[in-house]
Amino acid sequence: MQLPQDFIDKYSDLLGPEAQAFFESFDEPAISGFRTNPLKEHQVTFDQPIPDMPWSYYGKVSGKSPEHVTGLVYSQEPAAQVVGQVASPEKGMKVLDLAAAPGGKSTHLLSYLDNTGLLVSNEISSKRAKILAENIERFGARNVVVTNESADRLAKVFPAYFDMIVLDAPCSGEGMFRKDPAAIQYWSKDYPAQCASLQREILGSALDMLAPGGKLIYSTCTWSPEENEEIAAWLLENYELELIDIPKINGMAEGIGYPQTARMYPHHFAGEGQFVAKFRYRGEAKQKKMKPGKSNLNREQQALWKEFEQKHLAVQLSGLLQVFGDNLYLLPDGLPDLSKVKIARNGLHLGTFKKKRFEPSFALGLALHSSEVKHRVDIILDDFPAYVSGQTVAVSKDLPNGWYQVAVQGNGLGFAKIVSGILKNAFPKGLRF
Repeated sequence: MQLPQDFIDKYSDLLGPEAQAFFESFDEPAISGFRTNPLKEHQVTFDQPIPDMPWSYYGKVSGKSPEHVTGLVYSQEPAAQVVGQVASPEKGMKVLDLAAAPGGKSTHLLSYLDNTGLLVSNEISSKRAKILAENIERFGARNVVVTNESADRLAKVFPAYFDMIVLDAPCSGEGMFRKDPAAIQYWSKDYPAQCASLQREILGSALDMLAPGGKLIYSTCTWSPEENEEIAAWLLENYELELIDIPKINGMAEGIGYPQTARMYPHHFAGEGQFVAKFRYRGEAKQKKMKPGKSNLNREQQALWKEFEQKHLAVQLSGLLQVFGDNLYLLPDGLPDLSKVKIARNGLHLGTFKKKRFEPSFALGLALHSSEVKHRVDIILDDFPAYVSGQTVAVSKDLPNGWYQVAVQGNGLGFAKIVSGILKNAFPKGLRF
């Protein structure tokens, strides 16, 4: 790989005797990985687990496999997986993933939260926010809202609110050179310093949203000290923060001058480039009283949802019910009023109100386990290609007509209607292949 001369000079000075091995690693293949989803009912064990990293494996998974389509697996290279593991939020926490697309870190955080607490998963780019929302939906979590905002606008809605904030900051992307050589074209000697300026701006707004005692996880996919340790130094100098030590596993290196932080170099760690720092906020509360969100269902909508819930669900879902247009969503408890926030996915999409009836959503069928529904139909693997391409599937004629959760290999794949022994296709047209 042809690296910029300024990059070579910089890291020759920084790494000294290790520089040659570092540069040679760029000619090696990029390392792929994926995680399994503990929220899914039916689990699968794969080959090549990554040591000391739960749910993590080396290798690739097909985007057309049942495991991927049902959200059981999520592709994410090993170094990027370290960020979620360093965060390891406790159940019940209120968590913000501030620059979340395409969703690797958010889905990892949701694995730890286990459908408790709250995750606000934010992405400032509207195009990338849509991709993020799709990946969150496939994961099947119920306690997440996807927003499409700048950090400063979010700070006005969530003052001193979150127990944990994760910022995988926009950066110079040096750690992605091997995975995405096109990233080299954007790099210049001055680019890391430009990125550092933006990182400080975002962090200022982020810290306005961190509750006393809360934790900040800051990461980049670059090795540049300007964007890593110098940002850590700036945070420690200007805010009431303390560093929390990150255990070094699988070849992770200590940060430069800050041994509590972690660096991932590809000649030591089997993955791409990453830097991670973990802080605890020791400041006092600045929290303001927030206006809570309210349900806005009319009587007819309440009755239609209650009828569906009683007939088809074996559990009562907890949270705040809200309608947007004709679509019904379940929002996590404890949220402030989000009326002034741009939303990409407003909680769990339960379904759509049609004339005198309610139709369940694909997302609801992905999120529920078999014990949580009263009517379920499992399609065999031989019928999976037909179903995801939009075709109907023959099932037992003994099954009564009506709505069923569809499942493959034990995990939900949406809802669909059975009519006279035929499973009508309800797999979303935009996802068919």
